[in-house]
Amino acid sequence: MPVIEVTNLHKRYPGKVAVHDVSFSVERGEIFGILGPNGAGKTTTVESVIGLRRPDGGTISVLGLDPVRDRDRLTARVGVQLQQSELPERMRVREALELYSSFYPDPADWRELLDQLGIADKADTAFRKLSGGQKQRLSIALALVGNPEVAVLDELTTGLDPQARRDTWEVVQRVRDRGVTVLLVTHFMEEAEYLCDRLSLIDAGRVVATDSPTGLIARVDAELRLRFRVSGPLDTAVLTALPCVTSARRTGPQVLVTGTGDLLTQVSSALSAVGVTPTDLRVEHTTLDDAFLALTGRKLVG
Repeated sequence: MPVIEVTNLHKRYPGKVAVHDVSFSVERGEIFGILGPNGAGKTTTVESVIGLRRPDGGTISVLGLDPVRDRDRLTARVGVQLQQSELPERMRVREALELYSSFYPDPADWRELLDQLGIADKADTAFRKLSGGQKQRLSIALALVGNPEVAVLDELTTGLDPQARRDTWEVVQRVRDRGVTVLLVTHFMEEAEYLCDRLSLIDAGRVVATDSPTGLIARVDAELRLRFRVSGPLDTAVLTALPCVTSARRTGPQVLVTGTGDLLTQVSSALSAVGVTPTDLRVEHTTLDDAFLALTGRKLVG
């Protein structure tokens, strides 16, 4: 039985359908992502999953319980980090974690969580004196301090610098390695690709596709792109004649070649044969961003 099962979820606000017929399931021990632009319905979906919103249609089961009817029973088993959360301005970090720890029968070591999240030195700092990124990391610690069976993380690393983002990803992976099921909401492609076992692409309140990151990419395009610069003349027909090349286009000094198979070796040999030396050469693979564009017709933007 899936840990989380959402079937035909529908949620309407005045003048707007936020979520339309969304369905997905999350298996025990996986990191499942909900990926889409701001306004796509991601937060409404996750707030319905944790019982903060009452759906207008469809069914939701979390650990075999109804999030609205059984919300009190789920509270001790599900940890939640929302996009925005506030604490009393004068409450110190350690006070908040000690308070939250007291709600659970077997809490995690909050000092260890602070250390893993890089804010151990802020334990005696008042909430109002924390930066935006530090508040975000405290929010993650509060979500995990109860040793939950399920962790729901909404826009996990918004406001964090690149190193703090990577550190936070490692914390989430360690949490999953302890058997916790993670539902992750994000609009960061790299985050989804790095962390998620599977994910649903959501756009305009609908699920566009559900698969592993690799599976979603494979649905769209298996081609490679080779990009480089040349300083002298180059007849692109030399490249389009290669069996692995599907197209070759030159714009000023930059050349873009698309193809499959051993593209790099064949193109490099062909260029060498005509005396052309490429510079700034790089191979580009199809990305999750490309998959989202192909499946929805538009770029994912925050």
